[in-house]
Amino acid sequence: MAYKIAVCEDCETDRAYLGTLIREWAAKTGRAVQVSFFPSAESFLFQYADEKDFAMLILDIEMGDMDGVTMARRIRKENDTVQILFVTGYTDYIAEGYEVAALHYLVKPVNPVKFEDVLERAVRNLQKNEQVLFLEAGGEMVRVPVRQIRYIEVRGNYVTVHAKESYTVKKTLRDMEQKLDERFFRLGRSVIVNLYAISRIAKTDVILTDQTRLPLPRGLYEKLNRAVIEME
Repeated sequence: MAYKIAVCEDCETDRAYLGTLIREWAAKTGRAVQVSFFPSAESFLFQYADEKDFAMLILDIEMGDMDGVTMARRIRKENDTVQILFVTGYTDYIAEGYEVAALHYLVKPVNPVKFEDVLERAVRNLQKNEQVLFLEAGGEMVRVPVRQIRYIEVRGNYVTVHAKESYTVKKTLRDMEQKLDERFFRLGRSVIVNLYAISRIAKTDVILTDQTRLPLPRGLYEKLNRAVIEME
């Protein structure tokens, strides 16, 4: 599979440099890539209207009429899997990067080693995004992308998987835990939470991005904080 990468940068010299780094990384790692270049956010969005299968977006922030952050917000509204990397000469936009779940923020001139590390992280994330759980619920087999799971809770002999929809199946929490990866954290006996779904951690509960509150068992506050930090 070829990874489709868009480089959106208004400086021709920087576009060429980023393209060279991508091709060198691809040759070194044996990755197949398809790279497209855009001089503005508007030119990318025009093509994106017909081609929404880009895996990675490498965006400058300061660009003409529409900046990279505004463009990323627009893309993120309909695409939660594309990997967004900001490349800029400014250091004032880190908070905006978090807002659109940017993978990383690199300051120009871009360090080739750091750039390759970020591209490898992007590939790992994309591979994780392909993982699915198959659940037998309501008399039918349901395919649930693992990345969509916010948390799983157990009640008696059943677990409920909360993703875009909620599914209740006759399983143990341990059964479910064995099907998940390092993105998930066990909150005591009754809940497993997706670390990427966490908005903030209080002493007694965990608040998710959809404002769901999950009880935080005593003694897990520090361990959960470390787990979240390590996922960054």
